Amino acid sequence: MTDEASEDKFLWHRHRMAEQDLKGRGITDPGVLSVMSRLAREEFVPESYKSQAYADCPLPIGIGQTISQPYIVALMTQELQLNNFCEVLEVGTGSGYQTAILAKLAKRVYTIERYAELSARAQAVLGRLGITNVEYCIGDGSCGWPGKRTFDRIILTAAVPKAPQTVIDQLGAGGVIVLPIGSMGAQELVAGVKKEGKLIERFVCDVRFVKLIGQHAFEE
Repeated sequence: MTDEASEDKFLWHRHRMAEQDLKGRGITDPGVLSVMSRLAREEFVPESYKSQAYADCPLPIGIGQTISQPYIVALMTQELQLNNFCEVLEVGTGSGYQTAILAKLAKRVYTIERYAELSARAQAVLGRLGITNVEYCIGDGSCGWPGKRTFDRIILTAAVPKAPQTVIDQLGAGGVIVLPIGSMGAQELVAGVKKEGKLIERFVCDVRFVKLIGQHAFEE
């Protein structure tokens, strides 16, 4: 719901999340803070979890997938260093919450989801919220966006054993990629910048994500 009653119900929780879970843990990007303090996260979680929408923890969204905790969403978005000229590739649409945040900070978002059901739900929510600068694809995100093209920013919202070369090849010169790398037991959030055709990686923090299934990721 997006009516006034819903806004009143979650406004305090949204503000608390922004102040305590984001600013209180070192999120400083004003754009990220502004978007996340206004975007209705409750729209992206199942009805039975709406009361927990602003808790700083991941929540199940079905098909073995989750919506990431708000702090990690904010951190990954901040690491992307977005501006309104950026075209962004998102691997793993999931609930569509990260997609919506990217869309409000970038020029256009191209998002790939393996599960058609999740993509359809995300498209419905973003449609209700009036977010139109997004293109959707159903397929293997580890192979990158279909066709030959490059992006200014790339984000993976599921863990991979290593950065897929197929995806790195679609990152433009000077572009930034943020992704979780590692096994199911131990993962690191990594931010990389593409310089002279090579990816210069930097450790951000330890994380735990669901795994990315695909030709250049984990086997099913």
